[in-house]
Amino acid sequence: MKKLVAALAALTIIVMTAAITAACAGAREEATPAPEFSLRDLQGNSLSLSSYKGKVLVLNFWATWCPPCRREIPDFIEAYKNFKDKGLEILGVSVDDLSTEALRDLAQKAGMHYPVALATAKIIADYQPGEFIPATIVIDLRGRIRYRQSNLMDKETLLRLFEKFSK
Repeated sequence: MKKLVAALAALTIIVMTAAITAACAGAREEATPAPEFSLRDLQGNSLSLSSYKGKVLVLNFWATWCPPCRREIPDFIEAYKNFKDKGLEILGVSVDDLSTEALRDLAQKAGMHYPVALATAKIIADYQPGEFIPATIVIDLRGRIRYRQSNLMDKETLLRLFEKFSK
């Protein structure tokens, strides 16, 4: 009986360690040059990586049908409103299969006042957000990818990353 209890305890520890490791795998820091991109936002404005030089850019890959994506939007809206003047930029990159007009209507109803663009095959290939959304990539002042996360981004983490990479 003691051996069974010990074996179950060891198995529990192994499973918990694997779960913690898997949870942490959704976020990682790095410092690689971000690929140049060229997109049009929902109002038709040209956006490129170089247009964000000297600012911290948060690329957020999301979709309207994704509950965690919709849940993080209010935090992005608030962070953008409060820190845009301090150098925070957010670009919502929608992976939806919608027309620009339909996405524009949904983004306006959600109160997304930061730029939103439809994803292209090129930005997906270049930035490799992964197979799960939401996916957030943080690019520092010098145009380097510094952080990736493939799950819900909360406001506290977003602001902590902004502070860390805006120096």
